[in-house]
Amino acid sequence: MTFCAAFAPVTVRPDRLPTEGRIMPEPPPKPPLKPAAWTTRRVPGRPFDPPPDRARLIATAPISKVTLWNGTTAWLVTRYADQVALLRDKRISADDTHPSYPAVSAAEDATRDHNRTFISMDDPDHAAARRKFMGEFSVRRVAGLRPRIEQIVTELLDLMEDAGPPADLVSAFAMAVPVRVICELLGVPYADRGFFQEANAVVVDTRSTPQAALDASCALTAYLGELVEKKLRAPEDDLLSRLAVEHLATGRTTREECAREARLLLAAGQETTTAMIALGVCALLQHPDQLALVRGCGPHQVATAVEELLRYLSVTHMGRRRVAVADIGLHGYVIKAGDPVIFAGDLANRDPEVYKDPGRLDVRRPVTRRHLTFGHGPHQCLGQHLARLELQVAYPALLQRFPRLRLDRPLSELSFRTEKFVYGVRDLPVAW
Repeated sequence: MTFCAAFAPVTVRPDRLPTEGRIMPEPPPKPPLKPAAWTTRRVPGRPFDPPPDRARLIATAPISKVTLWNGTTAWLVTRYADQVALLRDKRISADDTHPSYPAVSAAEDATRDHNRTFISMDDPDHAAARRKFMGEFSVRRVAGLRPRIEQIVTELLDLMEDAGPPADLVSAFAMAVPVRVICELLGVPYADRGFFQEANAVVVDTRSTPQAALDASCALTAYLGELVEKKLRAPEDDLLSRLAVEHLATGRTTREECAREARLLLAAGQETTTAMIALGVCALLQHPDQLALVRGCGPHQVATAVEELLRYLSVTHMGRRRVAVADIGLHGYVIKAGDPVIFAGDLANRDPEVYKDPGRLDVRRPVTRRHLTFGHGPHQCLGQHLARLELQVAYPALLQRFPRLRLDRPLSELSFRTEKFVYGVRDLPVAW
């Protein structure tokens, strides 16, 4: 499905999107937009809400311009319907080799060539490369992992209980669950987690110097390249072994490509879910009525609660970065071919045209799966089913094991990660 060269002003709805190729009138001229600085700064005491300077744009400026770290400007698209349309539009490219691609930081800019995988490609290359992994992350395949995920969660909660309070929920549980799961799925030694977590932390930190990010990225790729070679010589029952045997051994891909893809899956398999477990628990502890509902949820209800937490928290807070490859009219402005574009998913997830009272956490909110936390269109997150399952298991298990769970430090004293690609809390001291 493709979309038109000009959208109806302001009132574009997901169920009434125009089609590409329709002749549309030229938009009326508008005065040039004055760019505002891109910011991730949130209001003290409101760590679960998007930065207010951007949040108000949903109502006042569905399209605006922002100035990025390197002085360049990008279009910022805020509303849900516009994002849904454009993220499926072939005139919007994910190709990060484009010279005007809006990198998140100098560190990302320096590592783009080294880290390139299918997520930064356009079709047909994107679809062909992504297809290698679709079976591994299908709903059916992921559902088969539930018993093992439940076992991992139980073991980690046992360790927390045996150690006694207080505990840092991030290191003891929120990080440990997805790291153990993705290590077993990929076939990466869990004992090496210190190395790859530290290296990845440098790569995804917007404050890292370009050289530090490149060094860390190279170290990760070298490590995973050697691991793929070992899997080729002695395959096991894991994803990297299948990748090595089915693609590397047959010449369909190179060792470098395998290592890059493994690095992507390893990082993506832990970052978002770690942030969601910890931040979700933190948010629920501030909303005792919602926490009680999640604690007593059945399987269907907990799935709904997880979708609401994903919508409400929107941890992928840097926006989806793209480049226009043809002119696009939107709300009276023209996004020119070559212009960088940022889709603010956290703002789309708070769009009042889509969600009633969007700033309220409501774990019984119906039909929340259409949120944009996992993106939309061809590049929608490959591992979303795995992330959902981990959250559906982790939240009720934790809250049922520790019915008196509470923060061991005031919310105002917690530190939140605004500088990373994924938003979250650095540590979460809890007691019970």
